[in-house]
Amino acid sequence: MTDIAIVTDRGCDLSPEQRTRHDITVVPLIVRFGEEVLLDDGSLDADAFWDRVAASPTFPQTSQPSAGMFEEAFAPLVAAGRHVLCPLITGRLSGTLNAAYAAAQRFPGKVTVFDTRSLSLGQALQVLAAAVAARQGRAVEAIVGTLESIRARSHLFIALDTVEFLRRGGRAGKLMPLVDRILRALHVRPLLRLDDGELKLMGAARSASKAVHRLVDEIARLGPIEALAVAHTRRPEQAADLAATLARRLGLAPEAVLLAEAGPALSAHAGPGVLAAAAVRKA
Repeated sequence: MTDIAIVTDRGCDLSPEQRTRHDITVVPLIVRFGEEVLLDDGSLDADAFWDRVAASPTFPQTSQPSAGMFEEAFAPLVAAGRHVLCPLITGRLSGTLNAAYAAAQRFPGKVTVFDTRSLSLGQALQVLAAAVAARQGRAVEAIVGTLESIRARSHLFIALDTVEFLRRGGRAGKLMPLVDRILRALHVRPLLRLDDGELKLMGAARSASKAVHRLVDEIARLGPIEALAVAHTRRPEQAADLAATLARRLGLAPEAVLLAEAGPALSAHAGPGVLAAAAVRKA
């Protein structure tokens, strides 16, 4: 056991096996279907979530964990004499960061909250880096410095198949008027990038294959890559192909590419058919 404990939120899309292997505590996000409230704690897998989406008369909605949920995660770790480092989903798209900050006030000097300004596997790359550094015995300040460096060199690109979930989810209100105008005029698929924690329109593609080519080109333009990840919703084969293509293009071992399907909370906003690629440029 290290002196530093890593706590994050479910938005990182790490698997239960990865969380256990790296000793990472994950606080659930919340998914709602009408009046029904579910914790996105890993017990609701992707298949079960999409079955509910198909059967529900309402679109899924999400909300951040309460401060109390973070307190429950922090308390036993602090009581065990550990300092908690908490890298979280971008505070510009979620109130999760504020909830964690509120909970941290109960443990003065014992909890450090960090905004990854990313999400899904882009967030996961920072969380895993923090866990590795903690296991190596590095100090909190040094790990935060590493996360700041990774955050500054991180890029996340997203190809959507539909914007209906993004529209109804309400987390991209500033972006949607522009996206809607382009879709109505051109009948294309929007391509987004995460820019300093906020979603921005990167462009559009007329087909899924052209969207994939654009993702590959955008990642390749970054130059040498330190870490790479591919996330998806309901497109496992296409995501595996994208990961393999990126690995070949960048000269990486295929097993070095982190690959996962987004969990329910992020899927509720992204919708089905998403492909996303996250990369960290070499320093």
